[in-house]
Formats: sequence, structure tokens, C-alpha cells
Amino acid sequence: MRIGVVGLGQMGLGMAGRAVAAGASVTGSDLDPARLTAAMALGVAPAASLAAVAAPVVVLSLPEGRAVAAVLAALLPMMQAGAIIADTSTLDPIAARGFAASCAAHGVAYLDAPVSGGPAGAAAGSLTMMLGGEAAALERARPALALLASRIIHVGESGAGQVAKLVNNLLVATHLAVAGEALRLGERAGVSAAALLAVINAASGRSAATEVNFPRWILSGGFDSGFTAGLMRKDARLALGLAEAVGAPLEACAAAVALWERSAVADAADFNRVAAAIYMGSPK
Repeated sequence: MRIGVVGLGQMGLGMAGRAVAAGASVTGSDLDPARLTAAMALGVAPAASLAAVAAPVVVLSLPEGRAVAAVLAALLPMMQAGAIIADTSTLDPIAARGFAASCAAHGVAYLDAPVSGGPAGAAAGSLTMMLGGEAAALERARPALALLASRIIHVGESGAGQVAKLVNNLLVATHLAVAGEALRLGERAGVSAAALLAVINAASGRSAATEVNFPRWILSGGFDSGFTAGLMRKDARLALGLAEAVGAPLEACAAAVALWERSAVADAADFNRVAAAIYMGSPK
């Protein structure tokens, strides 16, 4: 099985390495030579050009829509009809639908396929992949995608995967902000965060923020999730833009996103540091 991967950041590198470990022949491309070196250490063949990445299934893992557009412009003329692009980048759903149309004009299927699970999930092949696009294309790509994700959920037509990802990450941002505030309240009332989490996680107030993020990365001081505050802010902005475009008012979620935007935590920092700052009482 041949797979191409464009974008060898933490997620792309993890997926490429996982595919190699599962027996696939993987060619990877990245603008950063250091990322190519890291990929080669995992058995990924470095691509001299985007043309060398062309394969029956090409996975994109890129930071934003402009990068996807640039890659598609260079890559699509090199791909054979019937090939599939699985774009794991998180994008505006409208942009994803446009990319699907561009790919279709070249006889190539485009699946918007954002993922959840972080770099650890990418390396372990345990990601959740939420897909938008044609069901027939998904079935052709499934053997390759199954090397990368343990849960593959077909949400609907083009753009549906991105809608699901934005809704998910909007909830993550909101849950982290409100968990930080609630735990701060409990501590100031005399109960430790650890004691509070033991109750919350056995009761109805639990979420991934309380079950995973606070114990694993925030209270431990680890802050090594592999996902940055800047990426979460980007995803939250995309969600707010989508809400405006479809006329779905956001009040509670928008207030939580405002805390992310006002936070002094740098974009390059681990995204859990924003929740930690709220918990410590210094959200600005």
C-alpha cells in the first residue's frame, strides 16, 4: 500500500510513522528539512518534490486553508484519476467544499478528514477521524485510513467532517475554560482541585477537561499535549465564523472563546496553559 503525506508536523509525522509501522510504503513532504529528517528516521521516504508524494491515497496535515490550497494547486496535476486526498487539516467547511470541487475537476476525490486524539493518538493509530465526502471514496480509502485511526466516522457530504471538528473543538475550549473557573471556585471555598476532580469525574459534571486535561497536563504541570494555544484559538475562531455564517448565535461558547482570546498565554504554548491560567485566576 502506497500513501503520501504532506505536512510532517507532530500530527503528520505521527500518522506517517504509524503507517510505516503498519507496513505501508510512505512518502512524505514538508518545508522544514528537520521534519523530513525526523520522518526518515521512522522509515518515511523523503519527497524531492510534491510530484513524488502522489499516491493512491495522499494525506494532508497542514496548519490552515491557504497551505492546503497551495499544496493542491501543485499536487493535483500529478495525481491519477481515482486517487483520494484525505485532508486531516482543520479548516473552514466552506473552504473544504471548494477543495472538493477543485479535486473533482481533476478526477480526484477529496475527503475532509480532521482528527481528534493528538500526537500520541497519531503515533498509536488510535485517532478518531471525522469525514466529509463521498461514501464510495471513503470505502476506497478505508484500508489506508484504518492504519491511522481506530474510529472512522462518516459524518456526511463535503464539509461535514470540518463542521464536526469545529463543534468538537469549540466544546473543548469551552469545557476547559469553565472547568478552570469551577475548580478555582472550589479551591477558594476550601476544597482542593484533586478532591473536587474525584467527585466531578464520578458524577455528572465530568468532561474530557476534568477526566484528562486537568489531571494529565494541568495539575501535573506536564503541558506537553502537543497541541498549541494558537491552534485552539484558530479553531475557535473558525467555529465562531461558522456560527455567524449559518445564523447560530453562540453566547456561552463565545464567552469562553473570549477568555482564550484575552489570555496572555502565547500561541506557541501548550493549549492547556490557558485553562491553567483561568484556574489560577489570571485569565488575562
